[in-house]
Amino acid sequence: MDVFLIVLASLLMFLGVLGSFLPVLPGPITGWFGFLLLYFSSLTEISKKFLIITLIIAVLIWVLDYFIPAMGTKKFGGSRAGMIGTTTGLLVGLFSPIPGGIIIGPFLGAFIGELLNNSDSRTALRAAFGSFLGFLTSTFIKFVVAVTYLGLFISILWEHKSALMGS
Repeated sequence: MDVFLIVLASLLMFLGVLGSFLPVLPGPITGWFGFLLLYFSSLTEISKKFLIITLIIAVLIWVLDYFIPAMGTKKFGGSRAGMIGTTTGLLVGLFSPIPGGIIIGPFLGAFIGELLNNSDSRTALRAAFGSFLGFLTSTFIKFVVAVTYLGLFISILWEHKSALMGS
C-alpha cells in the first residue's frame, strides 16, 4: 500500500507542476495532495505542521490566482467594468475549446469591459495588457510554488530512500 501511495503522490506532484499552466488543475493544491498521501505512508515522515503550512500556502495561491489578473487590470488604469470583464473572460476562457483561451479570455474580457464602460480604445488596451500581465504573474507564482513543492517532495523521498528501497 505504501508504494501505491508514493506513486500516486508522485503523480500528483507532477500534475501540480502542470497545473501551474493548465487551468483545469489547481497546481499547488494538486501538489499538496501529494504531500497528504506521503503523510499517510509509513515509509516517510511529514509533520502535521508542514502539512498545514503548505496547505495554507496552496490555498492562498489558489485564491490569489483569481484576483491577480483583475488587480493587473486596475493597476493599468482599468475600471470596475474592466475588472469584471477580466474575471468573466477568465471563466469563459477556462471552458473555451480555443487553445490559449485562458490567456485570451481575460485579455478580451478586460478590453470589452472597458469599451462597454465608454473607455477609449487606448485605455481599454492598457487595461487588457494589465490583465495579461496579471495572468502571467499569477502563472509564475503558481509555477514557483509547485516546483518548490516538488523539490520538497523529492527531498523527503531522498531522506527516506533507505526505507523506500527496502520495501
